[in-house]
Amino acid sequence: MTCTRTRPQNVPAQNRNPQEDGQVGPVWAGLDRPEPDWPDLVTAALLGTDRRPVPALLDLAATQAVARRAGLRPGPAAPLPGAAAADPRPPLPEAARRRLTMLLPARGGSGGAGSGGGAGGGGNLANLNELLPQWLAAAGRHGYRCPAPLVPRCWTRPGRAASCGRTRWPWPVRWACGWRNATPTGASSCAPPAGDSPEPDRQLWQEGLFAERVTHLTRLRRRDPQAALALLRSTWSSERAEDRLLFLDALQEGLSARDEPFLEAALTDRAKNVRLTAAELLSTLPGSALARRMARRALACVVLTGTADGARMTVHPPTVCDPEMQHDGIAPASPTGRADRAFWLGEIVAATPLDTWVTAYGPPEALLALPVSDAWQQDLLDAWARAAVRQGDARWARALLSLPSRHRDGRSTDAPVPVPVGSAAKLLAVLPSEEQADWSAAFLADHGLADAFQLLVACPAPWPRGLGRAVLDALVRAAAAGGYPWSHSGVIGVAERALAPEAADELAALAEHTVPAWPRPSPPGRDAAAAGRDARRADPRARPEEIPGPR
Repeated sequence: MTCTRTRPQNVPAQNRNPQEDGQVGPVWAGLDRPEPDWPDLVTAALLGTDRRPVPALLDLAATQAVARRAGLRPGPAAPLPGAAAADPRPPLPEAARRRLTMLLPARGGSGGAGSGGGAGGGGNLANLNELLPQWLAAAGRHGYRCPAPLVPRCWTRPGRAASCGRTRWPWPVRWACGWRNATPTGASSCAPPAGDSPEPDRQLWQEGLFAERVTHLTRLRRRDPQAALALLRSTWSSERAEDRLLFLDALQEGLSARDEPFLEAALTDRAKNVRLTAAELLSTLPGSALARRMARRALACVVLTGTADGARMTVHPPTVCDPEMQHDGIAPASPTGRADRAFWLGEIVAATPLDTWVTAYGPPEALLALPVSDAWQQDLLDAWARAAVRQGDARWARALLSLPSRHRDGRSTDAPVPVPVGSAAKLLAVLPSEEQADWSAAFLADHGLADAFQLLVACPAPWPRGLGRAVLDALVRAAAAGGYPWSHSGVIGVAERALAPEAADELAALAEHTVPAWPRPSPPGRDAAAAGRDARRADPRARPEEIPGPR
């Protein structure tokens, strides 16, 4: 396509061609010379028309942009896929269909937290992120298929593809690669079929938006870790520091010893956060050189010694952070508010392979039962807990989680102290879901609701019957003891989304006998805010200014 330009009329004085006005110093002389090409226009725009005068720069750019786009010829269309096979699964019962419609966002809506339920949809964030996956899993277990009109609204929720079973959905959804939320990673492009040229991968990596590049690197890492690493190496030195940090996080997928040379080089990166992330990734590789260096430091800091009262753990934290420690990602000054020596000890022990302690001093159950000298016990336990979470070691997690029961069973003053609830919640994530539920139920039976929120959030939903029963019993005890219901609002909020559907009848029976200060279930269609106001007014301890709503 050939695009001709007519001379622009009524050009403002500041944009006129100096040569046309008889001035000195023109670059292009209107129609007397060929029009500037696209690189010339870009250069003029970057330098400014004062230094590189171009008449009607924006008009020229618009004309050439249209010409460049209009001159492209469409490529050959890809063949359409065949029709999907018939789905033999039975349709949903009407009640289940209504519930699914209530959980899904309204058509064209965002499904925000402020939207309400109803026949037309409009589920809130809690529904979408917690209840909808439970519903989809239950429908899958019973072998039902999703109604065709609701398939796109289910599929476009982040992470739903894996929950629903990708191969059972109609082909338009499976081939809709442009739907950004159609996969757990939120990618906008699909992985190329086996045998395709790697050029599309490289083009997306070099020209895509940042979010697309992160997603692409993560997906490529899953199917070909070394190809992903090679792609990251190709542009690593030119990436921004904040981008390098997120790209480095993507290497957690399929991390292996083959990534060690790249991560070792990243220990000298000019960005502090990149160095720290590289050190943390290396510490999860038990055979890495960094892990071996940390193990040597840890065994020099924590020594098993014999005394007249038996064996003890003697702790000698570093007195200075030398350059070698700093090279391995340890900050010379504590950024956490703890004393420097305690911080250095924690960083070293947390990065040490846990097998190091088993080989040197014995199994974790026996090691954790030993007293620790010089008031370093809590620092050492916290560091071991971090190491267990980082390395995914279930044996150490069980041993650390058993410390509270040992302590409560009446041991000497040198007995290990319980791990904090926050650390316990992280350790639970290392264990199978059944063990998480059992440990949390036992904690509720011993401690009640005071510190249970972090633990309950960590337990996968829906809760098993034992954990659900323990939560309901703890709520009943709190109500009977005159506890203030709003102090347990976090636990109540988690329970209403994580209790198994089988607990509905039991919960309704308990609600019939609750004290007036505790809210009862709202009738169908009743506004939840109105129910909260009624419950607040029913509490004799509530001050007038604390009651929400109009007065």
